[in-house]
Amino acid sequence: MVVGAISSRTELAIIGAGPGGYVAALRAADAGIDVTLIDRAELGGTCLNVGCIPSKALIELAQVRHGALSASARGLTAQVSVEAETIAGHLQAVSRQLRRGVGSLLQDAGVTVIKGDANFARYDRLSIAADDSVQHLEFDNAIIATGSRPISLPAFALDNRIVTSTGALSLTSVPQHMAVIGGGYIGVELGTAWAKLGSQVTIVEQGPHVLPNVAAELRQPVERRLEQLGVTVLPHTTAERPTEQGVQLAGGEHAMADIIVIAVGRRPNSDQTSIDSLNLDLNEQRQIIVDAQMRAKPGIYAIGDLTPGPALAHKASAEAEVAVHAITGRADSFAPAAIPEVIFSDPEIMSVGAPIGSGATYRFPHAASARARTIGESSGATYLVADEAGTVIGVHATGPHASELAGEATLAIEMAATIEDLAGTIHAHPTMSESLAEAAWLAFGHPLHIRR
Repeated sequence: MVVGAISSRTELAIIGAGPGGYVAALRAADAGIDVTLIDRAELGGTCLNVGCIPSKALIELAQVRHGALSASARGLTAQVSVEAETIAGHLQAVSRQLRRGVGSLLQDAGVTVIKGDANFARYDRLSIAADDSVQHLEFDNAIIATGSRPISLPAFALDNRIVTSTGALSLTSVPQHMAVIGGGYIGVELGTAWAKLGSQVTIVEQGPHVLPNVAAELRQPVERRLEQLGVTVLPHTTAERPTEQGVQLAGGEHAMADIIVIAVGRRPNSDQTSIDSLNLDLNEQRQIIVDAQMRAKPGIYAIGDLTPGPALAHKASAEAEVAVHAITGRADSFAPAAIPEVIFSDPEIMSVGAPIGSGATYRFPHAASARARTIGESSGATYLVADEAGTVIGVHATGPHASELAGEATLAIEMAATIEDLAGTIHAHPTMSESLAEAAWLAFGHPLHIRR
């Protein structure tokens, strides 16, 4: 290995090119800062390359097949073959196209991008290893945005048959039997998708039910759909070890599996990049403690999955903006009124703000939604939560395209909109967003499309 003796310098070093890191790089470059962005892997991070983007592409394709096969009652009869190798190529193409777009944006902004493994050599200096060489980079400020990785299970060593969510997105054949260990949102999303593509799926969950952190009102329509899809859910069950035919479960039970997907959660990468040499404060989850400006120590910032709060791409991007504002001297803090969470299950789940029942709660069932009926999916409902003054403090939904309600719902909470504001806003017909107005009309005792 050849070690470079001379250091280069940058005003801002960003470690990690995911939705936190690359957004920080673009915003800082816009502010006239000299930026260097370092990542050992591809631009876009986990989300763009092996996470939320390819998984949603898989979910969409799975729904196309499922929708075609289940539309006979509506006049369509279809036969659909699945070419898993082509699907895997499509997922890679989607990520590749978006990754190229991010690269072009960074290039146009004048951001220096280095592919390598960065480690803190000292408080203001990085060593970056790439191929057979090491270069040194001194900086004025640094943003750590190295994200998280799947939690592993010691008894389940990864191979061609035992995979994480990453491997589940690159399968080149539809497994006859799939076992998903972990019934959180990742396990439910992937299990649902592969079930729709023809696999017999078993979800193994230690807790009492899948989606353990989701309210029962939102979770139950998903549980019913899993049952309709033939997905076997094994609650209160522990996976002990792999076998030649599948997974040995506690209590002597056995689950058949050609592919075993480990989806038991993620852990922050705070043990990488020699972060420990900075003596930063960590919480019990090994996340970096930061102030309202995302500052861990003077000149050192952390964003994304490394910091407390939900591990969501849009949270990381919002934190990136705050960190850059702090570096440029602009008054700002990360104090959102609410952070939307979306699960691309079937039906989809959207949740933002105060939970159902924490204030006056109004429910509009999607069975009364014209748009839901035209889609052919009327399960679930939209819930509106308000405080004593009638201010919207929470919005939740389970149903078709529920994820698309997240923007308006979060804006309503951020702007302290009232139920009257929502009720008085004209919503396009027929759309799922009408369910927000319908729920608001309920608050005034004047429902339109459900009985009084």
